[in-house]
Amino acid sequence: MTEAHLNPTVLNPEVRHEFVLLFDVTNGNPNGDPDAGNLPRIDPESGHGLVTDVALKRKVRNYVDALRGQEERFKIYVQQGAILNNQHGRAYTALGKDPKKDKTQKDISAARQWMCDNFFDVRTFGAVMSTEVNAGQVRGPVQFTFARSQDPILGLDFAITRVALTNPDKKQDATDETARSGTMGRKAFVPYGLYMAHGFYVPTFAADTGFGAEDLKVLWQALENMWDLDRSASRGLTACRGLYVFSHDSKLGNAPAHKLLGRITLKRTNNELAPREFKDYDVQVDDANLPQGVTLTRLVEG
Repeated sequence: MTEAHLNPTVLNPEVRHEFVLLFDVTNGNPNGDPDAGNLPRIDPESGHGLVTDVALKRKVRNYVDALRGQEERFKIYVQQGAILNNQHGRAYTALGKDPKKDKTQKDISAARQWMCDNFFDVRTFGAVMSTEVNAGQVRGPVQFTFARSQDPILGLDFAITRVALTNPDKKQDATDETARSGTMGRKAFVPYGLYMAHGFYVPTFAADTGFGAEDLKVLWQALENMWDLDRSASRGLTACRGLYVFSHDSKLGNAPAHKLLGRITLKRTNNELAPREFKDYDVQVDDANLPQGVTLTRLVEG
């Protein structure tokens, strides 16, 4: 994505946007299910792979934290190990208030505004902060659907061994398989899957949180590049393969979202073999006769 691609249309926070995100995974687990032994999430009826909106937001948060996390306006509220009440307390401290004493609606609203002003993910995705230290609730302007694979996936689960032993004090017979081979484990992955997620930006909510053009720019950058900051052996090779943004010229929009998002479709180029790479698909973009007032920007292709 170049600065030329980030045109004023996609950076306008005062109009509605919908977007299609395509990403693929090769020999990796894009989103393990803790209720199924960390196997790849799957729709049991269709066999299609799933990646939750929560997982996508986590990657956005991690990227923004790495890119702009040192700046006050781009702090991240939901972090691993973070104590949320402590985050709320920062707002009261900055405002010179005591959360145990200053509990009026005005105090809570001031804390809520401070959280929006300082935490990117609060003003982007929203947050429920009405806990012991009450900083109110925020409805964010940006939301994702679950990502779904284009075709059914084959979730594989292989056995692995660790040759290094955990406990050196245990004396084991040299003929013991555990002593010689170490600990047995499992590793789950998908040979290949191309996933599609949909996203929405609602400007009326943005006006409430203070989400602006700079935030939109960072969001688009994150959706393209976040996979490169989330590498691990278990996730294999994951890459952004497409980011298509439909922008309206008004806050209320000029066409139903589902009709616009349906213009991005995937077609198999080879139906004889199971898909194993991106070139096994053709991304079809119907940009003809777009509704009046709607423009399509191709931020990422291929």
